[in-house]
Amino acid sequence: MDIDQFEDLMLKVLLSGLILLMAYIVYDLAKKSKAGKFGSFILFGALFLGVLGFIIKGFLMKTIG
Repeated sequence: MDIDQFEDLMLKVLLSGLILLMAYIVYDLAKKSKAGKFGSFILFGALFLGVLGFIIKGFLMKTIG
């Protein structure tokens, strides 16, 4: 395994862990602030949009160049 493959693998693994950590933080924030269903939906929606942007960026980088 060369350095490029290792970096790609670690990016995917560690970024997935970071996303899971952020999801836990958002869940805990929604629970402690008593945000309700709609508030929790908004919080997780914002997190999902950030993740979706990163996925789209990765897809475009692979397809364009």
